[in-house]
Order: sequence, then C-alpha cells, then structure tokens
Amino acid sequence: MPRSDASVSVSVERFFQFALLGLVASGFLAVAGSGYLDLPTIALTTAGLALRGLMVAGFPRFDLSERAVTVITAIYAAFFLLDCFLISRELLAAAIHLAFFLVVMKALTSKTGRDYLYLAAIAMIELLAAALLSIDLKFFLALALYLFFAIAALTGAEIRRSTERAAATTARDGLRRFHARLALLAGFIAVGIMGLTAAMFLVLPRTADAALSRFARHALFPGFADQVNLGLTGAIENDSRPVMHVRIFGDAPPGVLRWRGGSLADFDGWRWANTDARKTRIAVEDGQADLGRKVFERGRRLEYHVAFDAIQAGTLFFAGVPEKVDLSAPYLVRTEGASYSLDYPIPQGFHYDAYSVLESPPGSSPPLYPPPVLGLADRERNLQLPSHLDGRIPALARAMAGPAATDLEQARGIEATLRRDYGYTLQLPKREPADPLADFLFHRKQGHCEYFASAMTVLLRTAGIPARIVTGFLGGEYNPITDLWVVRASDAHSWVEAWIPGFGWSTFDPTPAAPGVRSFAFVTTLGLYLDAAQTFWQNWVLGYDVGRQGALADRMEQGARGIGIRWYDAAAAVEAAWRTSTAAMTRRVTVSIFVSVGVALWIWLAAPPLIRLLRMRRRVKRVRRGQADVGDATMLYQRMLHVLKRQGFQKPAWFTPVEFAATLPHGAMAAAVAEFTSAYNALRFGGRTGAAARLSLLLDEVEKSGVKRPLRYPEI
Repeated sequence: MPRSDASVSVSVERFFQFALLGLVASGFLAVAGSGYLDLPTIALTTAGLALRGLMVAGFPRFDLSERAVTVITAIYAAFFLLDCFLISRELLAAAIHLAFFLVVMKALTSKTGRDYLYLAAIAMIELLAAALLSIDLKFFLALALYLFFAIAALTGAEIRRSTERAAATTARDGLRRFHARLALLAGFIAVGIMGLTAAMFLVLPRTADAALSRFARHALFPGFADQVNLGLTGAIENDSRPVMHVRIFGDAPPGVLRWRGGSLADFDGWRWANTDARKTRIAVEDGQADLGRKVFERGRRLEYHVAFDAIQAGTLFFAGVPEKVDLSAPYLVRTEGASYSLDYPIPQGFHYDAYSVLESPPGSSPPLYPPPVLGLADRERNLQLPSHLDGRIPALARAMAGPAATDLEQARGIEATLRRDYGYTLQLPKREPADPLADFLFHRKQGHCEYFASAMTVLLRTAGIPARIVTGFLGGEYNPITDLWVVRASDAHSWVEAWIPGFGWSTFDPTPAAPGVRSFAFVTTLGLYLDAAQTFWQNWVLGYDVGRQGALADRMEQGARGIGIRWYDAAAAVEAAWRTSTAAMTRRVTVSIFVSVGVALWIWLAAPPLIRLLRMRRRVKRVRRGQADVGDATMLYQRMLHVLKRQGFQKPAWFTPVEFAATLPHGAMAAAVAEFTSAYNALRFGGRTGAAARLSLLLDEVEKSGVKRPLRYPEI
C-alpha cells in the first residue's frame, strides 16, 4: 500500500513504542541477569513484554478495557496473599512478584503520555535495582542495550511530538528506511558514549572493589559457613554459576583436585555443625601467612592462585595441605578441623596465592614418621553419635567392613560398599523422613554427596574410627582461553576424613560418580567464551586499580616498541627491494599509480551523480507502478523544473506552481505542464496516490514538447 501522511504518523508511533518497550525490556534483563529472580517470574514477565511487542506490531488487535484491568488486578491482589503465605512464604519475594506484575500490566495498558513516562521511570528503577544486585558483565551488556533504547526512545518521542503538532507532514523524500536510519543513528550515539566512557575508564583507575560491590548480591552457599543440612547441597549442585577461578602454576595437577573448605564434627541426625569451635589467629606479615602445618609426607608441591567470583562465606579453599598463603588481609583465622577463614564475608574479586602439598592416599605410601597423634578430646568429639541413632546402623557398618582387620581396611570396605550398592541422585525425597540417614541407608538407597558422606562418617564412628565430614568443591573445568580452572557451584561436594593410625586424617569419598550429562560442543565452547569474558570483566573492570593501569601501560609500551622494531625492519626491507628494482618496473609502478589515481578521481566525481541518477530511475519505476508517496511528487516536480530550465523557462521562487504554469506560452508544453501541476497538487497536498502514474507520463510529454525560448517575468 502507498504510504500517506497518516501512515507516516503510524510509522513514527510504532518506532517510539518499540523503543520504549526495549527500554523496559533491557531494564528487566539487567535484573534477571543478576540471578535474583525466579524462573516463573522471568517466564511470565518475558511473555507479557513479548505480547506487548506483538500488540505494537499490530498482530493481536485487542485492548484491555479498564474493567478487565480492574478484575485482573483484584485477582492478583488475592493471589498476592496466597503467594506471601503459601507459595513463596516470603514477603520480599511476593513483593517482587507483585512489582513485575505491575510492570507487565502497565506495559500492556499504556496509551497516554503519562503512561509512557511511567514506563520510562520503571525502566530506570529496574536498572538501578540491577546495579545494586549485580556488577558483572551481564549488567554491562544490559546497560549498553538500555543506553541504545534510551536514545532511540528520546529521538522517537521528539519526532512523535513534532508530527503531532504539525498540521501536515512535509518531508522531502518521505520516511523510507526511517526505522533503520534512526536505529543506526541511535546505535552510533550509544557506541560513541560507551567509547568515551571506556576512554575515561582507562584514564581514571579505581580501587580494587567496585563502587557498588558492597551492595552487590552474592550467592550464599550453606555448608561452607557454619553448618550443613542434609538436602541443601543437592539444590546447590543444580547451580552452574562460577564460584572461583584458579590458575595453577607449573605442570597440570595429577588427577582431580579437591578444594577443601571446612570440616564439621557435630551431627544431630539432620545437621552437621561445629558447636564449640576453637579459633586461632595467624598473623599475615608482608602479605604472607605461614600456616605452620607440619607436613610429614613427601608429596608434590602445588602453587596456585585463587580468585573468588560469587560466594559469601569467610572460608578459604585449598588443595591438599596448605603451607603458606599470600593475601591482602591483616590475619587469618584457623578453626578446629584445619579450616582457614576470614572474620568477614569474602568480597567478590578477593584473591590469594597458596602453596600446598598434595597428600598421598594411605596405603600407597609408607606410614608417616614420627606418626601423628590425635588428642583425647578430638578423638571423643569425632566419635560422637546422634542420640536417636537407628539400631541397625552398627550392624550395617560391620557388614560393610567385612573381615577387615585394620582401621584402613574397614574404611576402604565401607567406602567401596557405598559406592557400589547405592545410587547417586540430586532429587530430594518427596516427603521429609523422620530419620533422613536411616531412610537413605535402608530404604531409599540413593542421594547426593551429603548423604553418602554423612552415612560413611556415622558408620566409621560406630566402628570406633574417628571421622568427620568435609565440605568444599571437587574438580572444576579447564578453560583454555584464559588458562584458568573454573570451579562452579555445581562442583560443590562433601567427603569424609577419617583418622587412620600412622597416616593421620585421610581422605575418603564414598559418593559414586554422577551420571554424565550430554552437552553440545557448541554450547560448551560458548560457555567457555562467556566465562572468559566474565573473567576479563572481573579483572580489568571491577579490579581495575593503579597496579593494573600500570600493567596495561607497560604492555602498551612493549607492544609499541615491538611494532616500532617490526616497522623499522619492514621499511629497511622495502628500501632494499626498491633499490634493486629495475627502471622499467619503476615506470610501470608510476604508470599504475597515475592510472589508479585517475580512476579513483573519476569515481569520486562521477559516482554521486550516477548514484542519484540510478536512485531517480528506481523511484520513477516505482511511481509508474503506482507505489508513490509525497516525497516522490516533490522529486518529479523538481525534475520537471529542471527540464523546463534547460528549455529556457525558470520558475521564480516567489511563484506558486499554478502561477508558474499560467505564465508559459500556449501550446502542447504549457498544457502538459498545467496538467502536471494539477496532478502534482493532488498527490502532494491531497494525498491522492492514483495521480502518481500520470505524473511520470506527463513528465515525458513535457520533455518532448519543449520550445527553446526564454520567458521574462516581471520583477516584484
């Protein structure tokens, strides 16, 4: 259909509506990227915004009446109480659901300028909330989208306001490709703003902690703090967020590393904790803390760097037996069970270097000398059993240990039986059992690592072997792009440490291997690249301080020197080749240069007129097909004036088209010009697009019926 003045207003309105919707959607993406929203809220809000987009595009032609909005709001008010007391069971979560319900309803019912202003304010509030909840790369990407749509919405609103005030649209060449051009302009402005911001960012370093890091939401992983409840780690292992990145210096580690966090000794049947944990402060001198561990075995030394991403706990994680640690803290705290922590939650971006010895499994190396000794108080504590222990468990421990004679053989027997006869699953029981440990051992016989570790610890204690549960992370994923090991929340793990005479506290893991989850190579590679981008954001944005600014400047200086050396070598090689070339080659090069310059000059001079001619021909063909707009009428009239000017008739600026046509000498040309002027006015000011095809034919008649005679006009 040909585009009229009304369609121009529709085009401007639609562009503004899409830009405003993108503004709200980018703010929502910023909040959703923080990880704070639950899946139903994300899905329903996305569906509501998508429905609004379809409504703007004109597909579902319906509007919510005021009565329908009132009924839906009243229904959700009742659902809010249900959500608060039965579904979410938290006032904050229910309030968040209510807030995004209101966002969707406002987006679906906005019709006036005040509604649009409210939507813009909602988008700004969403962005500010995301800034308080997250400061990672996802927030930066959402901010870039918000900036783009904000510029598009502001420009669209201004054009919309101008078109509403104007009585008629008088565009020179219509609004062809209006959306693409305005979107491209908004993109250029957004990129320019981000570029200037990046330049200022590189010039002005900050402290290692980002300005909003104290408000940022970090994932709290229970089990690495002061207690572990049976069933919580299974929920954590469904979370794939990175917890820490580790750089291992030297050769690759032998096998899978266990990142030990804390150990827990007190168990009441449902929860592991340290009710009476003794703490000792270890001073940090010149950035290094000597942990004072007496490592007897001659294991492999390992040096590594750990950087935290998203964990709010004071516990530090080490591979093997740590000897020394380099970190920026006044002191470390060593708690009972050889665990190390800070007195405050670890901030995002906190990092340290550690030096450890990887322990050898008991039995694969000779006993330690002198043999370690376990104190009487520690022995009694690590042999305690729940008061309501199921009576079948001691007999089960003897059956699993079999005819083993030593503590090590009994521990290996129990470990092997649990790994062989029990299954691994992350699914929790449908109903909470009265005794979760007995239910796991005798009925369900499947669970995740906490159940296996708890079961083996209790079975060892019933056999008289001191044991404790240990929490941390198992393994990790190597990213070859960054040369870092990515340890995720899904790598959370629990295992067992048992006291074996002659070897001390030794590691056992009764949890069987989890069933492998097949993933596509593309998805895995994309995840590695996203993790590399997140690591860059963490290191060079959130942690960009004076030291990193100096390192960046040093790299740039070294690169400039390398470029200078390579440039000098290349110039010397070119000069030698030039001197050894023949005179004929020189003449050929000279001729080629002149020819290239001549061709480039011709293209520079001839290309604009040629492009204009091709555009005009294309528009004339479109007009003859009946697909014309106001701008095409103006173009054809300018073309007619150009033809008349070549024949000696020039239109004065103070003449209207009708007055100019009346001054032409009588004849076929004057008649053609008069009819052309009438059709031009019908299309240009009357919007009758049916006259477009007649305009092109009349233009041909004017060109054929011209007379070479100038005409004088009276001066005014």
